[in-house]
Amino acid sequence: MQVTETLSDGLKRGFSVVVPAADIESRASKRLAELSRTLRLPGFRPGKVPATVVKQRYGTAVSAEVLEQSVSEATQQVLTDRGLRAATQPKIELVSADPARDLEFKVELELFPDIAMPDFSAIALTRLKAEPSEEQIGRAVADLATRQRELVAVEEPRPAVTGDFLTIDFTGKVDGTVFPGGTGTDMDVEVGGPGFIPGFTEQMEGLSPGDSRTIEVSFPEGYGVADLAGKPAAFDVTAKLLKRAVVPAADDELAKKIGFEGLDDLKVALTGRFQRELDQLARLRIKRQLLDALAGAATFAVPQAMVEAEFTQIWQRLEAERKEGRVDADDAGKDDETLRTEYRAIAERRVRLGLLLSEIGRVNGITVAPDEMTRAMRAEAARYPGQEKQVLEFFRKNPQASETLRGPIFEEKVVDFVLELARVTDSTVTAEELARDPDAPPDAPVAPDQVAAVPAIPEQPVPEQAVHEQAIVGQSAEEP
Repeated sequence: MQVTETLSDGLKRGFSVVVPAADIESRASKRLAELSRTLRLPGFRPGKVPATVVKQRYGTAVSAEVLEQSVSEATQQVLTDRGLRAATQPKIELVSADPARDLEFKVELELFPDIAMPDFSAIALTRLKAEPSEEQIGRAVADLATRQRELVAVEEPRPAVTGDFLTIDFTGKVDGTVFPGGTGTDMDVEVGGPGFIPGFTEQMEGLSPGDSRTIEVSFPEGYGVADLAGKPAAFDVTAKLLKRAVVPAADDELAKKIGFEGLDDLKVALTGRFQRELDQLARLRIKRQLLDALAGAATFAVPQAMVEAEFTQIWQRLEAERKEGRVDADDAGKDDETLRTEYRAIAERRVRLGLLLSEIGRVNGITVAPDEMTRAMRAEAARYPGQEKQVLEFFRKNPQASETLRGPIFEEKVVDFVLELARVTDSTVTAEELARDPDAPPDAPVAPDQVAAVPAIPEQPVPEQAVHEQAIVGQSAEEP
């Protein structure tokens, strides 16, 4: 086999490869002989089919098979002999595939870069630690009590005020036409409450049972239904019944109602759940620090084909979000050229970090064990009740799909490995400080609901008369 290097530009390599015709003919003859020993044809005994007949019937198919194998094996030999690791699928161009002549083809590919291991001990990180405060637990208990509220009819005749609930019928129109999902019957809506188009519930104030009113609002620009986004709408509303919310006391009876022995037991459960959420947030914060530090230390070139593939995925996702009317606030007002430049830089950073983490794992023998993969597959299957068996079978039959589970596990194990070697200093902070965006100004406030949401705990279903938030007018108002 003759090999001539035709391209050496950064990570790009190109070779011209010539495989002697005699080698191809020898492989083809060997393959035809193997076929003749097992072939069964009418008029011939098994294994006694003449070579001329076998070649006549299967010569073309065998030649194609041998050609493909020869190109694949020759390409691999080129890489092995030169100690090269291909980062992308080699591009093959056949120059001569005539069976009577030498096989000649060109191959071009990009290589994995040489990656020097950073000095992990020089990486200084701060691990933030926080515990849920009594105030946070108190807010969570109060919120759980609110979820258990009951709506009772207001007997005295009076107009609705903020905080009341009105049972209403409504019909929404855009350009004078009723739109799909824009009607509702016997819906309990909190006056001045959240969950509907901005400005809708505020205009219900002053309505009394039996009153009708036309409420005019505009759908948000980023509304989830593209045909309605940004458009003015008019809702004909009829008030039918006035109610008020009765919130139970935050006591042992409330705790028992939602499945706990008492209030103290409920607080212990909430504390534990909040602590796990805070620990997870702390993990994300230090992982981000680590990846930033590694990205700063990684200066090697990256295969542009990998960057292009990553950028394409990012851009396709961006365009899909645009079609849905969702645009990131940071991207608003930027032209496509600017966005492409910014997102290509993000793609390159992701590829570089991915290669570095992969190399750290390879050099240090970090692998994902079969039992770890099994647990991950079972956890994923559990997300599809009743279809667990089919999901597990899918992953077993599709190695590429399994990689979507293996990748995150591998990354976390590499992160743990580096954290063990880095200089990590623990710092105790409040839950609010832990929740603050590290890129936000130091004096930026953190709303209580940004710290952590009320954990999911066993509780009774919300009474049917509670606020219904599935109507079209509230369904997508909260979407980003």
